[in-house]
Amino acid sequence: MTSYKEVFANLNRAALIPFFVIGDPDFDTSLELVKAAIDAGADILELGIPFSDPIADGPTIQKADIRALAAGMTPRRALEFIKAVTDYKPIPIGLLVYYNLVYQYPTEQFFADFKAAGGSSVLVADLCIDDADEIAIPASNAGLDTVFMVTPNTTDDRAAIIASKTTGFIYAVSTLGVTGQRSTLSDMVAPLITRLKDLTDIPVCVGFGISEPAHAVQVASAGADGVIIGSKIVKFIEDNLSDKDKMKADISAFIAEISSALSLS
Repeated sequence: MTSYKEVFANLNRAALIPFFVIGDPDFDTSLELVKAAIDAGADILELGIPFSDPIADGPTIQKADIRALAAGMTPRRALEFIKAVTDYKPIPIGLLVYYNLVYQYPTEQFFADFKAAGGSSVLVADLCIDDADEIAIPASNAGLDTVFMVTPNTTDDRAAIIASKTTGFIYAVSTLGVTGQRSTLSDMVAPLITRLKDLTDIPVCVGFGISEPAHAVQVASAGADGVIIGSKIVKFIEDNLSDKDKMKADISAFIAEISSALSLS
């Protein structure tokens, strides 16, 4: 399994990190879409286990969660999915999950099973950094990296605490609010990257609102180590539910376009 450190060290550009909701619109189609993204140039994957109350996400990803849950996706099936992905290619996989799913599994077994499936890191979206040891310790024991979020209104002192608990990469939220496509990138993202780079040597990857190649290049030029794109990709699924071939083609073309733009930046 390729590690985050290896990916960031070997790339001469920002890493491309597409996000998918596992099982959207169904298990088999979702797996084909993720494989297509890998083939088109994804360097790292960020995968989300669908949840009934995804408070960090906007309408596009909320609807993807509903589709995946309706198709029968569960945490255990999600880990089977991840194993199928890593069997295809040993690409680093970061998991975005909500704490209730981890706690009910329960926690230690969830992380052990995720690691066994080939997982690399875990981000619990609704867990406060003050409670980080609830997942940081068992994640470390399982051999997983931790990822935590920093937002534009996070103070330097608190960002330093977050960095101290992070072993994978810091997920820098580009703007205030929930996930979703945006026509322009927030002017808060460049100062946030600069602040984080001054505070820590942990890689910084930026997500929320990155919807086109120019956004990805802008984030990379500001010093980000990785670019996370979710809602734009998930929207290709929503818009082509009756045409899975077009769904796959659109996602592949978009990933390739972003990869090319980052390589040229």
